[in-house]
Amino acid sequence: MRSKKNIITAGIHLTSACVLALSIQSALAQQQLPANAAEGGNLWFVELTGNTVADGNSKRNINAAQNQFRQAAKDAGIIFNERRSFDTLFNGFSVEINAANRAKLMQVPGVKAIYPVELIQSPNPEVNSGGAAADMATAIGMTGADIAQNSLGFTGTGIKVAVMDTGIDIDHPDFGGNGSNGSTPFPTARIAYGYDFVGDAFNADSSSPSYNPNVMPDNNPDDCGGHGTHVAGIVGANGAIKGVAPDVTFGAYRVFGCNGSTTADIMIAAMERAYADGMQVLNMSIGSAFQWPQYPTAQAADRLVEKGVVVVASIGNSGGSGLYSAGAPGLGEHVIGVASFDNAAATSALFEVNGQDIAYNSMTFSGPVPTAGSEDLVFVGRACNIDPLLVSPAGKAALAERGACTFAEKATNAINAGATSVIIHNSTAGGFSGTLGGQIGDGSVPVVSISGTDGLYIRAEASPTITWTDRSIQTPLPTGGLISSFSSYGLSPDLALKPDIGAPGGVIYSTYPLESGGFATLGGTSMSSPHVAGAAALLLQAKPGTPTMAIRSILQNSADPKNWGGSPGLGFLDNVHRQGAGMVDIDDSITATTYITPGKIATGEGEAGPFTQRLTVRNDSDTAVTYQLSHVNALSTGGVITPSFFLGGATVAFSSDMLMVAPGSSATVDATITPAAGPVNGQYGGYIVFTPEDAGQIYRVPFAGFVGDYQGIQVLTPTANGFPWLAQLDGGSYFNCPTGCSYSMQGTDLPWFLIHFEHHARFMEMNILHADSMQPVHPVFHKTNVFDYLPRNSSAGGFFTFSWDGTRIHSNGGKGKTKVVPNGDYVLQLRVLKALGDESNPAHWETWTSPVINIAR
Repeated sequence: MRSKKNIITAGIHLTSACVLALSIQSALAQQQLPANAAEGGNLWFVELTGNTVADGNSKRNINAAQNQFRQAAKDAGIIFNERRSFDTLFNGFSVEINAANRAKLMQVPGVKAIYPVELIQSPNPEVNSGGAAADMATAIGMTGADIAQNSLGFTGTGIKVAVMDTGIDIDHPDFGGNGSNGSTPFPTARIAYGYDFVGDAFNADSSSPSYNPNVMPDNNPDDCGGHGTHVAGIVGANGAIKGVAPDVTFGAYRVFGCNGSTTADIMIAAMERAYADGMQVLNMSIGSAFQWPQYPTAQAADRLVEKGVVVVASIGNSGGSGLYSAGAPGLGEHVIGVASFDNAAATSALFEVNGQDIAYNSMTFSGPVPTAGSEDLVFVGRACNIDPLLVSPAGKAALAERGACTFAEKATNAINAGATSVIIHNSTAGGFSGTLGGQIGDGSVPVVSISGTDGLYIRAEASPTITWTDRSIQTPLPTGGLISSFSSYGLSPDLALKPDIGAPGGVIYSTYPLESGGFATLGGTSMSSPHVAGAAALLLQAKPGTPTMAIRSILQNSADPKNWGGSPGLGFLDNVHRQGAGMVDIDDSITATTYITPGKIATGEGEAGPFTQRLTVRNDSDTAVTYQLSHVNALSTGGVITPSFFLGGATVAFSSDMLMVAPGSSATVDATITPAAGPVNGQYGGYIVFTPEDAGQIYRVPFAGFVGDYQGIQVLTPTANGFPWLAQLDGGSYFNCPTGCSYSMQGTDLPWFLIHFEHHARFMEMNILHADSMQPVHPVFHKTNVFDYLPRNSSAGGFFTFSWDGTRIHSNGGKGKTKVVPNGDYVLQLRVLKALGDESNPAHWETWTSPVINIAR
C-alpha cells in the first residue's frame, strides 16, 4: 500500500476538498511537527473585481458588489465566517473557511483572487543589554537628523506620524506622559490618535500556548509589548532621548496583544483607520517574508501612498534565509522598504579585573547584575561539563569560553558547581550579546558576555579578581555603519529594486514601556524603518507641498552607499539589493536643490540586453549646475537562496557625460546599462553618480537587475529529501510513496503532496489525470481556482504541503458544486509558471507528475 522508506513528520498544512491547498508556512524537512500544527490555516482574503474607494469606486457600489458576493456564495452552499470587510484600500473580505468550501470560492462571480491571510509573527528584534541616550544620539548622527534638528531647525512640528505596532506607552514622559503607569488619559497632546484593534490577550498563533484569536478592541492603544514604544521613540521621542523628529504628533494603531502574533487582515484594518485619521506618514515595522508586491498588505499600502500618505516599512530580518527574502508590505511598489545598518557605537556596562576596565553585556534572562563588590574569578574552559576536582568555581565568578555547547548549558553547569556569577567570553576578538533562552535556576545569578580580547587578558592574569561597578562606556562597534547581518535581501520577485534605502537598525537604544524599565536596546529592520519615517516627517515639514510619491526619490538621491561588510577594507560597495540607495542622509535630502527621477532603476532580465533609462534632473537652485556623470558597481551575488559574492560587471553609457541644468529648469539624460555577464542566476547593481563640476552635493541613482534569463531559475528544485513527494499521512508523519499509495479518503488518509519551491512562482496549475490514459478528469482543477503569486520556501530544505479529497468541480454553470471522483487510479500533474514567465512559452513552465494515486473508499 505504501513505502515507509522516506518519512517526514506532518508539517503545517491546509487540507483541501476540491482544490489542492497551499500552506504559506513551510515545514522543514525531517523536523518533528505535531499533526495539530495544521490548525489556523483557514483564514483567507477574498478580493473582488471592482476598484477600491481609493481607486475611485464608491462605497455604495462596493457594498452592493459585496452583498452580491454574499448572496451568490450562499446560493452555492458555501459556508464561511466573515471576519472583516474592506472597501477603501482593498475591495473584499477576510474570511474563515474550511478547505471544502474554499475550493468553491473562485467559482463565485465577481471574485478576482484569493490569498492566505498570513500570520504575522510578533516582532522579535535582537535584544542587547545596556545602552544609553548617547547610543540614540550616535544613530541620529549617522543619518544627519541631528543637523536637521539643530542647524536647520526641523523637528517634525505639525506632521502626523502613524505607528502600526504593539501600541505606544501613553504614560512615558518622552511622549508627554505623566510617568505613572496607567494614569495618563488618552488621547494626549503627543499621541493624539490611535486605536487598539485586538486587546491585551490576543494572540493569533494557534501553535502558541497563549493562543487566543478573540479580539477585544478598545480606544486606548497603550503598549504592553514594548516593540511599538521602542519604534515610536526612534521616530520622535522628546525627553531623556530625542528621536529623529521629536515634535511630530503620533497615531498609535495597535495590532498585537501583549504577546504573540497578529494577522494580515488586521494590518489592513489599521491602514484604513490611519488613512481616515489623516495620518501623513505611516511606519510599519512588521511584515511577511518571501512575499510578492501583489500581496494584499502591499496593495493596500500602495494605495495609501497614492492617496497622499508616505508609507515606510521594514524590509525584514530574514538575511540569514538568503536572497529574495524581503517582505510585504515593504515590497509594495510605492512603499519605502528599509534595510538596516548597525549603529556606530554602543554603551556597555563595566566591571574591573585587576584594575582594568572590561565592557560587558548582560545576557537575556540573566540574574540581576551587581554594581558593587568583588570576587575571585576562575577560568572553567568551555564549561560544557565541569569537573570540580580539576577546577572549582564554588564561591567565585566563573569565566567560560564561547563554543561547543549553548550559553544556557555553560551557565547551568557553572551555577550548579557553585559559581556566584558567570562571564562568557567570545571565541573571536569582538564582543557579542546572547540569550540563555530562559531563567537559569532561581534566576539570581548574573550571566554576562565579554569580548574575546578581554577574555584572553583575564585568562593571562595569575590571580584575577572581578570588581563590579556602576560605570559604563560607549565604544565603537566593529560593524558600525555596515549592513546588519539580519537585514533581508532583495530583489523583489518581480525584479523591482528592493530594499529602497537603509538606516541604523542594529543596536538601537530607545524608549520602552515604563513597567519594563523605560528604555531598552533592540536591533532589527524594525528599528531602521522608523528612522526613515522620521526623515519623511522632517522632509514634509521642510518642503511642504512635496508630492508623497516624490519623497522616496528625494531620500534616495542623497543617500550614501556603504561598503560590503564581508571585507569593508577592500572598498567594495555592498549589494544594491541589500542596501538599496544606501544610508539615508536626512540633512542632505532637506538641503538638496537637485531632484532626479526615477530615484531607482530596475533593469529586469539581463537576457534582454542593454537597458536604457531616461533620467530627468531638476535644478531648484538659482544658479546653473553642470554635472559629470559616472557610475560605480556594487558587488553582485550568485545563487537562488544562499548568496555568493562577486565583483560587479555592469557598464553604463550616457547620452552625454556632462549635463548642464539651468536654474529652475529640468534636463534629461539617457543612461544605457549593459548587464553584468555573470554569475549564473546572479543579481547585479550599482549607482549612477551625478558629481557637480563645482563643489557641491553628489547625487546618486541606484540600479539593479538579474544576470541572464530569470526563467533559468528552477522552481521545483530537487532537494536532499527528493521532493516533490506523493505522501500519506499516518500518526503525525508523512510517508513518501515513490511507487504510489492507496487512500481510503477518510479523515486525513488523503493524497498529500510535498513540494519544495526554490524560488517564487507566478502561478501554479494542477490537474488530476486518469493514470492509464493520462487524460484529465474534467474539470478538476483549472486556472481560476488555484494559486497566483506563490512565495518561495524559507530554506533549501523547506516544503509546502497540498492535499486532494477526491472530488472535482462539477460543470453546473459556475455555481461551485462538487462531484466525487470514482474509485480508481489517478495521477496529479503539477504545472508551475516561473516568476515573470510568459504563459505561452513552454520553457517558462515546470511540470511534475506524481506516482499513482489509488482511491479505494
